[in-house]
Amino acid sequence: MATPKSRPRDGYPGRALALILVVTVGLVALMFGTGHTKPRLGIDLAGGTSITLTAKSTDPKAINKSSMDIATGIIERRVNGMGVSEAEVQTQGDNTIIVNIPKGGDRQNAADQVGTTAKLFFRPVLAVAPSGFTPPAPTASPSTGATGTPGATPSAGATASPSAGASAAAGTPSATKQGRAAGEALAAEGSSPSAAATGASTAPSAAATGTPSAAATPPSAADVSAAMTQGTVPPELSAAFAALDCTKPEVRAAQTGAEDKAVLACSQKPENGYYEKLALGPVAVKGSDVSKAQPSLDTQTGAGWQVQLQFNGTGTDAFTKVTGQLATQAPPNNQFAIVLDNQVVSHPEVKNAIPGGSAVITGRFTQTEAQDLSNVLGYGALPLEFAKGDITTVSPALGSDQLEAGLIAGAIGMLLVVLYSLVYYRGLGLVSIAGLLVSAALTYSVMSLLGAGIGFALNLPAVCGAIVAIGITADSFIVYFERIRDEVREGAPLRPAVQRAWPRARRTILVSDFVSFLCAAVLYVVSVGKVQGFAFTLGLTTLLDVVVIFLFTKPMITLLARRKFFSDGHPWSGLDPKRLGARPPLRSSRRRSPSSAAVKEA
Repeated sequence: MATPKSRPRDGYPGRALALILVVTVGLVALMFGTGHTKPRLGIDLAGGTSITLTAKSTDPKAINKSSMDIATGIIERRVNGMGVSEAEVQTQGDNTIIVNIPKGGDRQNAADQVGTTAKLFFRPVLAVAPSGFTPPAPTASPSTGATGTPGATPSAGATASPSAGASAAAGTPSATKQGRAAGEALAAEGSSPSAAATGASTAPSAAATGTPSAAATPPSAADVSAAMTQGTVPPELSAAFAALDCTKPEVRAAQTGAEDKAVLACSQKPENGYYEKLALGPVAVKGSDVSKAQPSLDTQTGAGWQVQLQFNGTGTDAFTKVTGQLATQAPPNNQFAIVLDNQVVSHPEVKNAIPGGSAVITGRFTQTEAQDLSNVLGYGALPLEFAKGDITTVSPALGSDQLEAGLIAGAIGMLLVVLYSLVYYRGLGLVSIAGLLVSAALTYSVMSLLGAGIGFALNLPAVCGAIVAIGITADSFIVYFERIRDEVREGAPLRPAVQRAWPRARRTILVSDFVSFLCAAVLYVVSVGKVQGFAFTLGLTTLLDVVVIFLFTKPMITLLARRKFFSDGHPWSGLDPKRLGARPPLRSSRRRSPSSAAVKEA
């Protein structure tokens, strides 16, 4: 019966080497296969945009650490939700937030969204009217009185084409009875005869001179707006409603009001060429009751892109109740205005109570606009209003200079480690160099893949962390090499020396790497911004150092110890017993007691 083959005392180092070779080749192949062959660079290396936001509030106590922290988290989720990776959002001082958007992200879109308050309210419509709508001017035809016969024909006021009021009624998209009645009223006012039609024979009519009379002057936009107002404006807002001009962007953005009172607002987009101004009742449903928002394409009615909302329990009850009340009202009081940041996105009519806690926002959105609106609504409203301050751009040229300086520093550090290893450890130095190359390949491929996977970006502090990692990896090699040399100095042959040195070196390496990783983890948790890049890189390279020392360095030295060049102590092997001052081997069979070994180890 054949005796089973015993396991070698130094194990199977080839298996560990094969494993790390497969892992390294696999990561490199995945890097090239996915096309992510370069790490994603941060703002300070690749360039980007920095936006400064300053909090403002009528109540100074509202600007506090809690509100600023909430706003920072919401802004960060908004920007990252747009696919902008490695966006740095951090507070500075008591009322300032700095947002750094790296090159490659949608900087303009992100800049538009970061300071958007995104306060969403649902308010009932009290009144609505066009703002800035100017009817086409009437054309006056010269009367036959131009022949010089005084008073023979009526003046231009009598023969002019339909007045501005009628034109407004016909030209506006409003199809309501109120709009038509308003137009007819303006038409009646504009058709009074001039002095020529009263029989005065001593002066020609206005038409005789070819100049339209005052009766043909079109009514102003304010008159048209007042005449075409649907609904009832609260008395305390009537004067402000009449003077509201929603054609001006600064006026649209300045409309504010308390949640429990009636307010004025403008439409977010022009409808049929003009904006609408609206008087709205108190808030019926708050945007904070929205639990989910997502874009969708309405393929049934052809309305295009829209935003679907889902309410929580409180919002569901309030929405069902108010829609049931609005359904019993006459236009426009049956309309429910969707107000985002004090601007009306849409104000659809409610025909029946809407149960189920869901709603749809339509507003002729593009796909990008629907996604952006879902993004800001889904992540919540900012607790404060922010004014955009400085918007600066870091030049890619400056970033490339910093990257070049970092790479030069890393190359110098690597070169010094290589020279030291070759001069001091000779043949063993080749193992150190090979280990550094394996560690570099793993680090580079992992960073490249993490850039695409989780948005990790390599900034200047991260480069510093990678440079520090060169020393950590070299330190692990030195610990093991010195343990082996200690055993050789004691007179042990190389193969037993390699195995005896490993447990002691392994313990020291693990303790050292654990301390480094713990420091990196604590630094990552308590720090913000770019310092986290240093901590992340330091922690990552520390973990990779453990992988390299266990799966590459130890197995490689085990295999080399079987080679005559190293086992015989060649002068260039770095393990020459004479150069190390080795003691002659003890001929006595007496072994060292465990206690003496423990004392020496201590």
